Amino acid sequence: MRKTKPKKRQVLPDPVYGDVRVTKFVNHLMYDGKKSLSYNIFYTALDKVKAKLPNDEKSALEIWKAALDNITPQVEVKSRRVGGATFQVPTEIRPERKESVSMKNLILYARRRGGKTMADKLAAEIVDAYNSQGGAFKRKEDMHRMAEANRAFAHFRF
Repeated sequence: MRKTKPKKRQVLPDPVYGDVRVTKFVNHLMYDGKKSLSYNIFYTALDKVKAKLPNDEKSALEIWKAALDNITPQVEVKSRRVGGATFQVPTEIRPERKESVSMKNLILYARRRGGKTMADKLAAEIVDAYNSQGGAFKRKEDMHRMAEANRAFAHFRF
């Protein structure tokens, strides 16, 4: 490669929990640079999650982290051309990409969900992911199933 890798930008922790993962999630959630609105949606969603799961001994933030862990894929398939044929080659995902993919999937399926406000939708998707169900969890299972089905092409890994 001719060009040098760009420097990683430092992400500051969020104001309420002091967690960098929350800030990254809010950055994925944000539209048109409206970060305060995204924070508002996220914190409201966490409050609703806590209201939906009152008998759980974990805090809302721990529930959210557990939900993210439940929908984090370990492998994905990448297209690779070999001799005119395209193969779906299963590859492991780097840790930063795992985190990013899981956050994007959670937000994507929350947006697709039916509900009144985005906070309601996000809270419902977090609860579903925590209970190992819902759209984002199904997406992870499908990714793993695809990788398993194409395991024979793993030797084409690059």
